[in-house]
Amino acid sequence: MRLVFLAILALITGGCSELGQPTGLIPRWTTVYRQVISDDDRIRLRDWRSSFVDGLTAARNAGYGAQIDREGALLDPDAALAGPGIPNGMYRCRVIKLGTTGTGIRPFAAYEGSTCRVRQERTLQRLGKLGGPQRYVGLIFSGDAMRNVFLGTLAFQDEIRVLQYGQDEQRDVAGYLERIGPQRWRLVMPQPHFESRMDVMELVPA
Repeated sequence: MRLVFLAILALITGGCSELGQPTGLIPRWTTVYRQVISDDDRIRLRDWRSSFVDGLTAARNAGYGAQIDREGALLDPDAALAGPGIPNGMYRCRVIKLGTTGTGIRPFAAYEGSTCRVRQERTLQRLGKLGGPQRYVGLIFSGDAMRNVFLGTLAFQDEIRVLQYGQDEQRDVAGYLERIGPQRWRLVMPQPHFESRMDVMELVPA
């Protein structure tokens, strides 16, 4: 009976498991993101607001203004609040993609919610999206009074391991983790290498 239970549990949780990883998520351990961030990601973070606005403009011009307005602070580029960082724990997370980098892709796409986990990784925090077609895994670094910095990589649904940050530029993810309300955070990821101009992931406690 115990074996049957374990088999059922494996089937249920198979789509929401933490990805395998290399020895470290970054090439060498540091708590200072500037010591490991790539030049490309430095530029993406520098231009985050223009990417956000470009994505919103493209979506509104395509008729998605009502959907954007319904999201409130989540899709307001200037909604970040000072205050405590995100606590360790389980979160419900969902991703919205804004803008497009090619034909045949909608400039606004809101995906179903998934499960995310924030946990301790030595003296930093690790954020992992455990389900969905695109999963982000990376580390949260101290930023400034308004936001922290996320550096990680992207894994697709059928993959069981994540690359180390810096191994494949096309898989690298850089973003800002911001508090936008009581028990509400977002991860803004400017200029992703696939599909959109801006990815925004909302995180609320599960």
